[in-house]
Amino acid sequence: MVIFKNISAAVLASLLLSACGKHVPEIRDGRKLIWSEEFNYTGLPDSTKWNYEVGGNGYGNNEAQFYTKNRLENARVEGGNLIIEARKEQWENSQYTSARLMTRGKHSWKYGTFEIRAKLPKGRGTWPAIWMMSENMKEWPDDGELDIMEHVGFHQGFIHATAHTKKYNHIINTQKTDTLEVKDASEKFHVYRMDWSPEKIEMYVDDLKYYTYVNTEKTYDAWPFDQPFFMILNLAVGGNWGGQKGIDDSIFPQKFYIDYVRVYAPVQEKNDKQ
Repeated sequence: MVIFKNISAAVLASLLLSACGKHVPEIRDGRKLIWSEEFNYTGLPDSTKWNYEVGGNGYGNNEAQFYTKNRLENARVEGGNLIIEARKEQWENSQYTSARLMTRGKHSWKYGTFEIRAKLPKGRGTWPAIWMMSENMKEWPDDGELDIMEHVGFHQGFIHATAHTKKYNHIINTQKTDTLEVKDASEKFHVYRMDWSPEKIEMYVDDLKYYTYVNTEKTYDAWPFDQPFFMILNLAVGGNWGGQKGIDDSIFPQKFYIDYVRVYAPVQEKNDKQ
């Protein structure tokens, strides 16, 4: 029997993950790993880390799917990955099912580096996203939204990053968005990353920076990003953007694979607002 005494949770997690064969760097570019989900198990997503958004009300975007809860067909962990699967099937008043997982109420963070290794679904009508919202969200977009990765199937291979605020958002055509072509985004895994500090937000794919949003105005209307945000992983079907060119029903089921989610903070700071 091996007994662990006086060992930090982070170190213990690292040892356990190493035993599972997935190397997790504890220190990266002067930052320390403070939270991770490696999906080294099988079954439903870990309920100590993830909540579900449930429903089929369109979510303000006229999305076509119903988001289910605790349903393996739509969200499961297998083969070292989280799989979010969109399916063509009747569910209540919706013609499609999928899942939307979030860390809200369990883990949120103010600043840090966020890395998500993922492989995207493919096909017209799919709309996967990796994004964050304020733990204290009262009004959108006033309280902010950070889109680390969005991809719409009718524009295959183009990755979008956006910071939404009251002053800068697509509703009033002032959005701050950049796009990067990643031709094999649905064939291979890529690392989607956000570096978030009090001064600026930067987005990367595989260490290639393609988006920067700088805190130049120092107002809440332009920078509501000095508060804890939670992580969201979802696969929408259709919607105002994802369904702009219609939905190709022949493509389903479609799968969104997430290999890991890792959060780093500067070594001298503790950043997890659990």
